[in-house]
This record gives sequence, C-alpha cells and structure tokens, in this order.
Amino acid sequence: MATLSLQGQETASQHTKIPPPRHGDDLGSAQTTEDEYVYIADGYPMIRRIIFIMAVCSSMFTNQSGLSNSITTLELIGESFGVTDPGKLSWAIAGYGLTLGTFVLIGGRLGDEFGNKAIFVLGMGWLALTSMMAGVSVYSSYPVYVLARVLQGLGPALTVPNALAIMGKCFSQGPRNMAFAWFAATAPIGAMAGFVFGALFAMTWWPWIYWSQALGVSFLFALSIVAIPNTPVEGERKQRRTIRETLDRIDLLGGASGVTALVLFNFAWNQSLVTTWDEPYVYVCLILSFLFLAAFFYIELRLARYPILPVAVLTSDIAFVFGCTAAGWSTFGIWLFYAIRICLNIGGQTPIQVAAWLSPILVTGIATALVVGKLINKVPASSIMLFAMVCYFLTSLLMALRPAHSTYWTYFFFATIIATFAMDSSLPAATIIFANAVPRQYQGMGSSVVMTVVVYSISLGLGFAGTIELQINNGGRTEADLLRGYRGTLWFSVGLTAFGAILALIFLLKDHRRRKLAEKRGREGG
Repeated sequence: MATLSLQGQETASQHTKIPPPRHGDDLGSAQTTEDEYVYIADGYPMIRRIIFIMAVCSSMFTNQSGLSNSITTLELIGESFGVTDPGKLSWAIAGYGLTLGTFVLIGGRLGDEFGNKAIFVLGMGWLALTSMMAGVSVYSSYPVYVLARVLQGLGPALTVPNALAIMGKCFSQGPRNMAFAWFAATAPIGAMAGFVFGALFAMTWWPWIYWSQALGVSFLFALSIVAIPNTPVEGERKQRRTIRETLDRIDLLGGASGVTALVLFNFAWNQSLVTTWDEPYVYVCLILSFLFLAAFFYIELRLARYPILPVAVLTSDIAFVFGCTAAGWSTFGIWLFYAIRICLNIGGQTPIQVAAWLSPILVTGIATALVVGKLINKVPASSIMLFAMVCYFLTSLLMALRPAHSTYWTYFFFATIIATFAMDSSLPAATIIFANAVPRQYQGMGSSVVMTVVVYSISLGLGFAGTIELQINNGGRTEADLLRGYRGTLWFSVGLTAFGAILALIFLLKDHRRRKLAEKRGREGG
C-alpha cells in the first residue's frame, strides 16, 4: 500500500571508501578489499540478497498486517469484553496508529545514533512481546487490550525507518531502487495477510490473531539478527561521546516535547468519542498539546544543536506536501474503517468476505508500487501528487455514494482499485518533494518525516471522523442511524480529499511556473 522512495538520501559519509564492518555474515559473501564493499549488500550472492531483502521488508509487512488484522474483527473482540461503544472500539486502531506515527521520526534518529540494525531488531522483539500481550489480554480487560495495541505500534515505529536506512546504506543506487520497490510491494501483501488471517483466527478464538502474530514476528526477530548486517559506521560516531553529547545528538528535549504534544492532541480527539467534550480533562489535554507544540518549535529553533526536525528549513513546498499527505492518508483511514463497518454491520458481510473484497490490493498494490518506482524519476513529483489526490477523492466519493446493499462489482471494487493508485503514488511524490525542498544534510530524514505524517494522520482522522459520527447518528440505536453516522464520516473524507486535491493543483501550478522561470533563465544565461 505504501511506496517509500529515498531518492537523494545518501549522505557524504556513505560515499566515502570505508571497509565493511564485521557483521557475522553466516549466509555467504566473502570480503576482500577495502574498497570493494562500500555498499555491503552489492556483493551478496543472489540467495543471500533475497534473504536480506526479505528480512528488511518484513518491517513493512508486519506494520500493515498489524493494522489490518484488527479492523474486521473489532466488534467480535469488543463483544468478548462486553464493549460495543464505537468510540471505545476505535481506540484499538487509533491507538496503534498513535504510537506508530508519534515515534517514527524518533525511531529513525535512534537508529542513526545507536545502529540501525540494533534498533530494527529491538523493534521486532518489542512487537513480538506486545503481540503476545494483546492475546493474553483476553484474560484481563478491554483497557489492557487497548494498551497492548498502543504498545504494539512502537514496534513498527522502530523497524520501518531503520529498514529504509539499512537498505539505503547497504545498496548502491541501482539495486537500492529495486529494493525500495519490493519494500513498498510488501505493504499490500502484509495488509491482505492481516485481513485474511485476522478473519480466520477470529472464527476460532480471536486471541490467536495476536499469538500467531507473535510467533511469526519472533521468527523474523531471529532472521533479522542473522540476515541483516551492521550498517557502516561514520568516522564521527567512532569517537567516544559523553552522555551529554549523546543526549544532544538525539535531541531529547525536542523529542520529548514533540511526542507529548502529538500524544495529547490525538488522545483528546479520540478520547472525546468515549467521554465527549463535557469532561474537563479532554479539553485540558487539547490545550496542553498546543503548549507542548509551542515548546517543541522553540526548542527546535533556538536550543537544539541537532534538531530532530529542522523547523528552520521548512518551506512552503513542504507545507503543501504535509497538507496533501495528511488529507489523503487521513481519508484512507476513514474510508477503510467505515466502509468495512458498513459491510459488517449493515451489509451483512462476514470478516472473511470483506477480506476477499479487498483482495485486489494484492495485485494492484504490488504492480503500482513497481510501476511508480520506474516512473518516479521521469514524471514531475508535483504531477504525481495531483494524480494521487484525485484518486483519493474518487475513492472517497465512491465509498460515500455506495448503497449499503450494493453488489461488490460496482462501487467497492473500483474504489479499492483506485485507492491503491493513490497510496502508492502519493508517498514517493511526497518524499521527493521533501528532499528537493531542504538542504542535503536533511534529506535523509525525508521518508521518516513523511511516514510520521502518514500514520499520525490515519489515527487523527479516525478521531475527527468518530466525533462526526457520534454527533449525527442519534446514538446509533437503529440501522438507519448507524448508516447515517457512517455516511457522515465518508462525506467528511470527500471534503478532506477535495481540499487536498486543491492544494496539489496549486502546488503543481507553482512548480510549473518555477520550471518555466528556470528554463527562461537557462536560455538567457546560455
């Protein structure tokens, strides 16, 4: 589902000729001269390379499967705890996205400082433990289950950005592009695995959704230790640092204030679905989130020696990127969650039927990821972004207009196909625009920043949509009331994507004008 391209990510240190580190390569590839293996994986035999790519791409697979394995089974899980309130149920999805979106950027920074492989392996181990906790929560309570889901999101937040960094450091330009294409292609595979196995295990006993996930991730944890090499270490990092220097480099104050702001803001919106805004602590959290956000900007602009987010270099181009990405991906979370709710609660479909209905993403997602990987250097990123936003708009419109009892081969089928075009074209476009808009030393964080916007927007979009649903569904006492609330959220997604498409069009015109001026200056200079 998600195409992540890291064009221009290489830093100067990656171009230097340094000997490969000792990494316990049990699966093959001899090391000979100092200059031969600047990019470690370039010298791997084909089998060794495939195993390495599989291990790294498993981060996107587990990320997507961890999200999708709970979407179609929420009502069943809630019933086992005696929970039917939609606001409480949505926390199982929003909580996962909350920690994932909040800690992606920090996960990338930790990898830069302490080793990408070490943080990747740590993330896999954490995901395995918290997946086991989610299953064991059947013996406890719903809050414990939600807590486990929230903690699960931290695993992909550590693995995904470091997976991208590992491939960027281990492959040279040509092999790297293909590796990134396969990384993107594992997203729809992971999503479908989550939909299918989530539904199948729910037919027996829902804790096995998470226990099976824990077993699978444990295997990937072991595979990662063996198959992934230690990434090259820059000369500066070889020097011994004091604790103070290390804290400065990871921007502890900036990271803490930013995380607190994001968590409080998201918590306020999603918790309002449970307690409503009548509870003082909900809007107090909202107010505090703005205060911590102000503190974050002050720290990044004035105090941080190594800012986790270079606020000072953010431009209008990046503002367009953030706006389009947030609008598109928040609507993705909305239409996926609520279109499935309509199928399960009104249309009468079963979780396994819904999984079958979503199966085209397996083909179109992989194909689109590979095609976009080929086209991304030939078509302006601004044009690709507009195409993506138009696809988001069409998907949201089809889902909003779809009659609850319509056949699959009309609205739902075409909306699913178009959605894969949107997702697999918006992310590489956003990453390239970001890379082109900031100085070279900040390009390496492009994918982490964009990924933060993506997954945080999904979680926050569900909070906004849930508020709308509860305001217009008259308590959801009848099927008509439920449908009214669901439709309201889908029309909200239509409005968001229309706004995103307008932003993308403005940016395209701005980019076109800039290119014309550059060509004119070039002719005059020549």
